[in-house]
Amino acid sequence: MKILILGAGKMGSFFTDLLSFDHELAVFDINPQRMRFLYNTQRFTSLDEIDAFCPDLVINCVSLKYTLDVFAEVMPHLPKHCILSDISSVKTGFKEFYEASGFHYVSTHPMFGPTFANLGKLSDENAIIINEGDYMGRCFFKDLYQRLGLNIFEYTFDEHDQTVAYSLSIPFISTFAFAAVMKHQDAPGTTFKRHMKIAQGVLSEDDTLLREILFNPYTKDQVEQIRTEMKELIAIIDTKDEDRMQRYLTKIRGNIK
Repeated sequence: MKILILGAGKMGSFFTDLLSFDHELAVFDINPQRMRFLYNTQRFTSLDEIDAFCPDLVINCVSLKYTLDVFAEVMPHLPKHCILSDISSVKTGFKEFYEASGFHYVSTHPMFGPTFANLGKLSDENAIIINEGDYMGRCFFKDLYQRLGLNIFEYTFDEHDQTVAYSLSIPFISTFAFAAVMKHQDAPGTTFKRHMKIAQGVLSEDDTLLREILFNPYTKDQVEQIRTEMKELIAIIDTKDEDRMQRYLTKIRGNIK
């Protein structure tokens, strides 16, 4: 299969390494420096180069902010049989875009990234495949993710965004709160150091990704829940109510079993 990957960032490079020996591959990025270490693949910096390549599948790995814009730029250079695909962490507006594009499409979300995941051992990681769109496209990604050992889940576009709002926005918001009150510690404890490592990893992510996760339409409800819990905890601390504190600890321990 001829596969065109859009964007030579972390995930674009990951998919290039993954697919370059089983498929005829090309990568498009306007910055040639980002493609200098890619192996066994063609490197495109001009849209006109895509015409001659005539891909069967496009995997869009650019930042979420630019995903749909880059699709719009590339589509006039694609054959009609080509399948569009993305790996975006938020899918708001994607279904409408795809259905208006005139192309077959498949949308997935590898629920891991180079920051924390061990890309050589992904059996503890998850991937979501949107169960709307092209059947053969879904089969391609299902086979690919199964070979990586990923745990695969199938959701609609809307169900995906609800899941991401819970699984990503809550950890991100907790990290933001930790970092916002950060003070230098000369002798940090083990728990503090673990939280610091997580915060450094999250905040090393692309700002666009962090922003778009929080701008997910379903994130606000999650933030409201955190605010409600913090109000209850503050009230317990203010009153030094030991019984209420014990009930609270029992409740939250039950949540993480």
